[in-house]
Amino acid sequence: MDYFHCNASRDQLGAISNLGLAHLGDAVFEVMVRAWLCLHGKASARGLHKAAVRYVAAPAQAKMVERILPLLDEEEGDVYRRGRNSSPHSIPQNASRAEYQSATGLEALFGWLYLQGRTGRLNELFAQMMEE
Repeated sequence: MDYFHCNASRDQLGAISNLGLAHLGDAVFEVMVRAWLCLHGKASARGLHKAAVRYVAAPAQAKMVERILPLLDEEEGDVYRRGRNSSPHSIPQNASRAEYQSATGLEALFGWLYLQGRTGRLNELFAQMMEE
C-alpha cells in the first residue's frame, strides 16, 4: 500500500467514520498549510508554527471553508455536511461550536479526497481557500 498515493474504494471509504475522515483530513490540511507557508515565504523558521496555527485553527478553517462551499459537487457537499454534523467529543476554547463543526466538515472532506488520491481536487480547493 502506498499511503502517499491512496486509491481507496467506496467500501473502504464507507467503513471510516466521519470523525476518522476528519482526523486524517486535519493532518492533510496542516501539511498543505505548512507547504504553502514555506513556499510563499510567509514566515521565518521561528514563526512557522505560529503562522500554521493561525490557518489550521477552527475559526480560520470555518471562515475559509465558506469560499469553497459553492464549488463542491453533490457528493463532496454530502461528505462536508456529514462531517459538520458529526458530534465532536469536545470543542476547543478558541472556537464556537459552529466554527468547530464547520472545520470538522472541511477536515472530513479533505480526508475523504486524500484517501481517493484526488490530490488535484485537494489543490484546487486549497488554492481557493488560500486566496488573499
